[in-house]
Amino acid sequence: MRNKQKQIGIFTAITKAVIPTIAVTVGISIPIIANAAPGSAIETGVFVDDIDISGCSRDEAAKLVRSRVAAWDASTVTITDGADYSYTFTGSDIGFKWVNESVIDEAASLGKSGDIVSRYIQLTDLARQPKVYELEYSVDNALLSDIIAGCAAEYDREAVNASLTRTDGSFSITEGVAGRAIDQAAVVSGITDYLTHEWDGSPYTYNMEVETLAPLGSYEDLSRVTDVLGTFTTSFSTSGSSRSANITNACGLINGTTLYPGEEFSTLDTITPFSEANGYFMAGSYLNGQVVDSLGGGICQVSTTLYNAVLLSELEVSERHCHSMIIGYVKPSMDAAIAESSGKNFRFVNNTDYPIYIDGHTTAEKQITFTIYGVETRPSSHKVTYESEVLETTVPESDMVYTSEAQGAGYSSGIQSAHIGYKARLWKNTYENGELVSRDEVNSSKYNMSPRSITIGVATDNADIYNMLMEAAASGSADTAAAAAAQAAAMLNPAPAPAEGE
Repeated sequence: MRNKQKQIGIFTAITKAVIPTIAVTVGISIPIIANAAPGSAIETGVFVDDIDISGCSRDEAAKLVRSRVAAWDASTVTITDGADYSYTFTGSDIGFKWVNESVIDEAASLGKSGDIVSRYIQLTDLARQPKVYELEYSVDNALLSDIIAGCAAEYDREAVNASLTRTDGSFSITEGVAGRAIDQAAVVSGITDYLTHEWDGSPYTYNMEVETLAPLGSYEDLSRVTDVLGTFTTSFSTSGSSRSANITNACGLINGTTLYPGEEFSTLDTITPFSEANGYFMAGSYLNGQVVDSLGGGICQVSTTLYNAVLLSELEVSERHCHSMIIGYVKPSMDAAIAESSGKNFRFVNNTDYPIYIDGHTTAEKQITFTIYGVETRPSSHKVTYESEVLETTVPESDMVYTSEAQGAGYSSGIQSAHIGYKARLWKNTYENGELVSRDEVNSSKYNMSPRSITIGVATDNADIYNMLMEAAASGSADTAAAAAAQAAAMLNPAPAPAEGE
């Protein structure tokens, strides 16, 4: 029996040695297929990264790897600027995970699948050196990007440009302060690359890329800003206290602005929000052809005054709108309306090679002035003037009477003045040595016509009063409607009769 077993062993050894040679030399295909039985152990010398899974079942091997990934999920990643800032998160916070689970199936099948020749080769190779399968990982870039963006919001600091202040007719200079900003894309890419290709699961510190933001301006640049490029004044002497306060407030918010070459100034961004907390009051403004009270009413006079100073300075106007109806403090086409609700803004660009400074102030006599300082590079022989040309006027021929069922009889909005409609354009005249060398159209404007108007309330249970008010409204006369409203108020609220003996 022992001799028979020995013979079988010798035959098996000869078969293992000869069959591969026959298959290669003669080209005979050996169609003997074998597959690993479920639950069979993984061959000796098989690793997943540095995890020895020899002798494990497929499920046991997968469990070993998942245990490692779970430990790495709990491990920490710290980003730092190398100085005074750091932020720590875990692998699970950024969705760290194992993505090539198929390597376990490959490891479990090694030496157990394929024909007898391929199995022989696999086992022979394995006997010479271990087989190592590499794990592949990924992170959720959206989660990581959100974390880095949150760090940037906390860490980033805008550069503060050098600036000018004008007090009592002289300038003082404030030096700029450098800012800093996380290079978010570089940080996300760097962390992702390390965690998915080099990480060993130990706590990891990443020195993040930080960009230094240099401030604009220098003492030398700003010390040259002494020349008046343009100045303009308008009067608001007929304005009430609230409108006057709004003009003074908005002027103060603009005053002191330093604008560098290529920078754009936005009036709305500078003077909003229109709120009581920001210093504004209710005052009259245009809305749909009517004068209504709104927070910040009157600020268009601020933008208009600034617009004309900008024109005289020959800066680049990037956005300007005319009013819906004509205004009285400048000529047609010389205005610049702003309206947050309709997106109207006044914007301009410093198209000079030097910084400019905007000085704005109001006086007790209710005048507002804007002066733009810079470095004058235009020759003394160069002059510009601006000329308003009216192309067409439209005069309202009748009044408008509006009735309101929401207002009780006796209510009257008061008569609003008429506004003549205009079409106009603005010309820029350029002179050299006193001679006109060019005449260029700057803008064209259209102002709506608005008739005298009034709104009266007609809500009442008294048919006689209602009919009287509707008849007055039908007359088309603002004066007749105002008188009817006053009469209705007297009828509904008669004065008390004098006491006897008085």
